[in-house]
Amino acid sequence: MNRPLSRRNLIRAAAAAGAWLALPSAVRAAMGPNDKFDLVIKGGEVLDPSQNLRAVRDVGIRNGIVEAVDADIPVARALRVIQAGGRLVTPGLVDLHAHVFPYGSAIGIPADELVPFQGSATAVSAGDAGANNFAAFRRYIVGSTRTRLYAFVHIANIGLAGFPVPELYNIDYARAEDAARTVAENADLVIGIKVRMSENVIAKHGLEPLKRAIRGCELSGVAGAKVMCHIGGVETPELMSQILDLLRPRDILTHCYSGAPNIAGKFTNIVQDGKLLPAALEAKKRGVVFDVGHGGGSFDYTIAEAAIAQGATPDTISSDIHVFSGNTPGMPYLTWVMSKFLNMGFTLEQVVGMATVNAARSIGKLPKLGTLQVGAPGDVSILEVVDGPVEFVDTRNNKRAGKVHIRPVQTVAAGVVFGRPYAAPFSVR
Repeated sequence: MNRPLSRRNLIRAAAAAGAWLALPSAVRAAMGPNDKFDLVIKGGEVLDPSQNLRAVRDVGIRNGIVEAVDADIPVARALRVIQAGGRLVTPGLVDLHAHVFPYGSAIGIPADELVPFQGSATAVSAGDAGANNFAAFRRYIVGSTRTRLYAFVHIANIGLAGFPVPELYNIDYARAEDAARTVAENADLVIGIKVRMSENVIAKHGLEPLKRAIRGCELSGVAGAKVMCHIGGVETPELMSQILDLLRPRDILTHCYSGAPNIAGKFTNIVQDGKLLPAALEAKKRGVVFDVGHGGGSFDYTIAEAAIAQGATPDTISSDIHVFSGNTPGMPYLTWVMSKFLNMGFTLEQVVGMATVNAARSIGKLPKLGTLQVGAPGDVSILEVVDGPVEFVDTRNNKRAGKVHIRPVQTVAAGVVFGRPYAAPFSVR
């Protein structure tokens, strides 16, 4: 006889279901001998810096997660197959600095439109939205976007809605309490707080915007909330050192190799007169993350080469892609920026690591993202390493010759392919 569930039994049943969902995937949904993978990426050279793995392997994805990375997965065990022979198969690329709030910020691009150009499975919105418009980003963009999205809340409550009008000429827009509340209310999505510290954004407000961003992170009560600090043409050389001194371990210094001048035309970035600022090296040593954030005006070969030679190597490679930077000669699409560093002497393992495991670690998303470990989300980037002469240009018209570049071929997010082969019925988990 069926008896109605008592409140106690209902609670027990819910707890049991929660415990079942919390189990590792291998326990929760172990594959039987007749079960099939939803997708097998076959015959590619798997390069996964998180596992020190570089070898020809097949990647099997089931129920949106990586279920196997094996030398050979029979085609008969796959519902769909992508042949990746001769290509590089990496964890889904993570673009740590992008602008992906179309219609809400003045510079955003739909993240899914970027996928064919840069192979990114995850993008981090770098302060597109502030406290006043973050709900719109969450409700109308995140939920309708296939690319996995995270975000930094702008310390200015208007975010970048006012661009090209500087958002912090009026310091009253920088409201630490409002930003803190937004971080706390959206802790599943938000990494921390973004602040732009260049003189053409903050005028003569000195360290105050950065202090408010740090305070907002602390007020939020969210463990690990961090600041992403934009530099490039700050007011004075002294202010640049003070910014570096104020940044905490695991805060992110983006545009770290910017050579943009300040309003007076002076160069006030981490390299001055060819020498790396001592404060930059100290920041690096204490764990501040140095992020490239190429963009349309924020990557200078002469700064990068000097900084790297003197110990300030990059931790993460990101694009700073937006509607203006995407049309510049520097072409700051993620794989193209990776290509620039590949031709600066970094290994393929290093540049892939800086756009996968390092980026995932910097936003606190390990062991989930940036890896092809069994149990990780089924995010995969399939790339082609193209040999042949190529010319690169930075954002200040410095040119460098190269011998190789990385081209995106196909991207998989949560086990679902962008483009062919199409899922039927088409579904996004």
